[in-house]
Amino acid sequence: MKTLFILLQAQAQPQGAGASMWILLLLMFVVMWFFMIRPQRKQQKELEAFQNSLKKGDKVIIGNSGIFGEIVEVNDRTALVRVDGDTKLRVVKSALVKDSSDVQQQ
Repeated sequence: MKTLFILLQAQAQPQGAGASMWILLLLMFVVMWFFMIRPQRKQQKELEAFQNSLKKGDKVIIGNSGIFGEIVEVNDRTALVRVDGDTKLRVVKSALVKDSSDVQQQ
């Protein structure tokens, strides 16, 4: 009888461990969502809002290239950016990022 009780107890433990493993996995996903996915989505929405609200005179940076410029003209998908003097570049609006160098200097 004692041996049967020990066998039943040994079989019950792995099932409980499996449930706690799923709870731990779910908890890890929730923590990852709050600290990684959620802030990244918020940042992406802010960038899209900025790109949709571009207007003449806004200071921008073109993509990862580090080219600073000022918006001269805005179309549906593109923008004309003055880089230096009379040099202008037509770029896709999705390649533009907000120039925060003016904010940092103040």
